[in-house]
Amino acid sequence: MTFTQKLTHFMESARVRNTVLAVILFNAVILGIETSEPIMARAGGLIVLLDRLCLAVFVIELLAKLIAYRARFFRDGWNIFDFVIVGISLVPAAQGFSALRALRILRVLRIISAAPNLRRVVEGFVTALPGMASVFLLMALIFYIAAVMATKLFGDAFPEWFGTLGASGYSLFQIMTLESWSMGIVRPVMEVYPQAWMFFLPFIMVTTFAVVNLLVGLIVNSMQDAHQEESVASTDAYRAGVEDKLEALEAKIDQLIAAKKD
Repeated sequence: MTFTQKLTHFMESARVRNTVLAVILFNAVILGIETSEPIMARAGGLIVLLDRLCLAVFVIELLAKLIAYRARFFRDGWNIFDFVIVGISLVPAAQGFSALRALRILRVLRIISAAPNLRRVVEGFVTALPGMASVFLLMALIFYIAAVMATKLFGDAFPEWFGTLGASGYSLFQIMTLESWSMGIVRPVMEVYPQAWMFFLPFIMVTTFAVVNLLVGLIVNSMQDAHQEESVASTDAYRAGVEDKLEALEAKIDQLIAAKKD
C-alpha cells in the first residue's frame, strides 16, 4: 500500500471524521464566546489562540486531503465547499478585508459536510430545487394576482398595507406566514369592508396550507430518494466487496487443488 493510499484510508476513517466534527463544534463555541466582551477582556488571548488552533486543524485536514486525493479532491462538491469556507477564514483582516473576517462563523457550516445525516438533508434539498422552482413560479403568480386585487380593493382605506403593489405583496406575505394576520391586518380591514374575509380566507387556504405543504412534500420526497440512492450504493459496494473476497477465496482453493494434484 502506497503512502497516498494509506493517507486516504486514514482521512476516511471514522476516528478522523469524528475528530474533525468535534473540532468544528468546539470552534463554533469559541466563535460564539468571542462575541462576549467581558469574556474577551479576561481571556481574549487564550480564546484567539484556540480559534487559530482550530483553523490550523482545518488547514492541515484540507492539505492532507489534497495530497491524498490530488485532482480527485475538486471532483467532490463537499471538498470544494470545505475549501471555500476555510479559505475565507484565511483572508487577512487588513486592507479593507476586516468585514470578511466576520465570515469565520461560516466554518460552522462544515458540520454539514462532516455529518452524513446533514449531508443527506442538503442533498435532498438541492435535488428538490428544480421541482421547487415550478412551485415558486406558481406562488409568484398567486401573489401577483392577489396583490393587484388587494391594492384595488383595500388600497384607498389602508394605504399603509395595500397602497402600492409592493406594500400589498408584503402584507400578503405576512398573512401567509400567519404572523399577526387576524388582529393585525384582516380584522381592521373587515371593520371597513365586512366581506373582506371572502378574499383573505381563500388566499390563506391556497398559499399557507396548499402551496407551502407542496414544497415540504417535494423536499421530503427528494430526501427519501437521496437516502434510497445512498442505501443502494452502500449495498452495491458491500456486494462488490463480498464478490471480490469470494473470487480471491476461490482462486486460493484452485491453487491448493492444483498444488495437491502436482
